[in-house]
Amino acid sequence: MPNFQSLFLLPSLVIFVSLPNLNRAAIRMVIGTCHASGYLTGKSGFCITQNYADCCQEGELYPQYRCSPPVTNNTDAVMDIGGFSKGSDAGGPAACDYNYHNDMDLVVSLSTGWYNGGSRCLKKIRINGNDNSVLATVVDECDSVNGCTTNQNYEPPCSNNIINASPGVWRALGIPTNMGQATITWSDA
Repeated sequence: MPNFQSLFLLPSLVIFVSLPNLNRAAIRMVIGTCHASGYLTGKSGFCITQNYADCCQEGELYPQYRCSPPVTNNTDAVMDIGGFSKGSDAGGPAACDYNYHNDMDLVVSLSTGWYNGGSRCLKKIRINGNDNSVLATVVDECDSVNGCTTNQNYEPPCSNNIINASPGVWRALGIPTNMGQATITWSDA
């Protein structure tokens, strides 16, 4: 007779399925905490490639997220570099205050789940990376559901674990902006 107790001690097996039109680079999901709620079929258009923008490809499938991993005192995240000034890759003004922001302002946008319907608008978060820490103000949403339109600079929806940070945040953390992305942790301040 098999020992069923030992079956529960085995590590979880993760199976990856290859979907022909799925943009694997867009999947940065924390397994077990927040799953894709659907997929958006990409449409290409004029995309400002400033700040290493990932532009939509016609027909590609991009995951959509209505949730983000739970926020703790040390939440893992991927920090992207983004512009918040007029004419940058951000598109329009920030959703929280309807203003544009200078590149040296310490401002961020959060994935849809962390943005939480604007509940973090104009509040500070603490970002830790490169053995440094900085307080930044949440001014916008990094939309994890919608994308591939003029309003989103023809970029795919954000993943569920993204903090899109101004060059000023990157500079304060001492992380070179030419990296385009960095692994960081964050918490509410």
